[in-house]
Parts: sequence; C-alpha cells; structure tokens
Amino acid sequence: MTEYSLADDLSLALAIAGDADLISIDRYTALDLVVTTKPDRTPVTDADQAVERLIRERIEAARPGDTILGEEYGGDRGTGRQWIIDPIDGTANFMRGVPIWGTLISLAIDGTPLVGVVSSPALGKRWWAASGHGAWAETHGGEARRLAVSGIAELSDASLSYNSLKGWDGEGRIDDVIALSRSVGRSRAIGDMWSYMLLAEGAIDIVAEFDLKPWDLAALIPIVEEAGGTFTSTDGEAGPWAGSALATNGILHATVLAQLAVRS
Repeated sequence: MTEYSLADDLSLALAIAGDADLISIDRYTALDLVVTTKPDRTPVTDADQAVERLIRERIEAARPGDTILGEEYGGDRGTGRQWIIDPIDGTANFMRGVPIWGTLISLAIDGTPLVGVVSSPALGKRWWAASGHGAWAETHGGEARRLAVSGIAELSDASLSYNSLKGWDGEGRIDDVIALSRSVGRSRAIGDMWSYMLLAEGAIDIVAEFDLKPWDLAALIPIVEEAGGTFTSTDGEAGPWAGSALATNGILHATVLAQLAVRS
C-alpha cells in the first residue's frame, strides 16, 4: 500500500480546491442556478452537486484506497484514511449572492482531521493546514502568510461569533449565548466557515454554534489548531462528530467551556 505524507495530501487537496473553485464561481449568481430541497429540508444547488462530484472523482483517482464522506453524496464515518468534504459551505449565502461561502476539504485519519483546506473564491481567499505544517492563507493568489490566533486573555476583551441565534434557540441554549455575549467585549453573527478562519487569523477570539455535521467542521479543525487555537464541541469533545463547535484562541477555551457548562 502506498504511503502518503500529510504534505502530499495537502498538496492534493489544494489542487482539487483550485479546480472546484472554477465550478463554484461560475455558478455563483448564475440566473439558471438549479435549487432543490433535500429530505432534511435544506437547499442544494446544482453547484453543490457538481463540486462534490469533481472532488470525489479526483480523490478516487489519486487515493483509490481512501474512503469519502460528503454532504451531498453521503458515506459513513470510517476508520483509516477518510476524506470529509462540504462542496459549498454556506449554500444559503451562495444562493442569495452573499460572498461568505466556500469549499471545505479535509483528510481525517481514524476520525481525527489532520489536513484542512477552505477555499472561498467569492472572497478571494484560501486557508489551509496540515498537522505539524502550520496554518496558512493567501488572498487573490498573493504570498502565503502563516496564521496565528490572538493573544487575548480576558473574556471581557474578547470578540465572539455565535453564528446563529436560531441555532442556539433550537438547542434550548438561547439564555447561554446571551449570557456569553454579555461576558465578552464584542459579539457578532459572522456565520459559516468565515468566522473560524477569522479566528485562525487572530481577528476574533471565540466561535461557538450548534446543529453541525462533520463536513461543516472537519476542514476547519486543522487550520484553527495549527494556528494555535483549540477546537472542541461545546461540551469539550474533540473532533467534528458531536454536532456542535467551540473554537477559541486556546487561552480562553477553559473559561468559555466552564461558562457554557453552567446552564442559565
């Protein structure tokens, strides 16, 4: 069996992301965009499906022994090497012409995401990381720059993205996010993958949300962690499998976990 390094896998993911961007940006704001509703009542576009098909084809050709879990065409949680993909994270934004959306590609080994690529052609940005290789970003094909989370140490000075009040309310946690927002210096609902990338860049300090799937999170985790942050569920569980997320600059993580554990 061929052994691939994480650097090899990251290079593959970046190449695939570049090709995926060509499809997604071409369909962005297209007048003939086809939108249907999935069984879970969430929207899916022809762009979501076309991007995932491309990613799957490229991975299957380059890594035929690996398994794939994707939002549009499924798969099961696997052991060993598994690629986890969200062809367009932020489909609702994509459909409405809001540029906060991107393609998420991750490689997990035995359930732990070790490679992550987030590519957002409408924002003109791409972020990537592999375990032990740092977290990086580039804008419009410029020079890559290494990412680092903030050094904010006091909750009262921190900036929070809670992403969606509806998501917190659906979990019966609306009082918790209100209490957390009162504890921090600034709170906003930035949403989707961008809030986590801003955290990795050091622009905000805490991101938390609910109602999440593995493909929403897997690519984000290596980028946040390699930038020096901490990424768990809101209950402190590692990995993308618990249905919620709490990402911080690391310094604030225990404090926020403790506050969320005290139900209002």
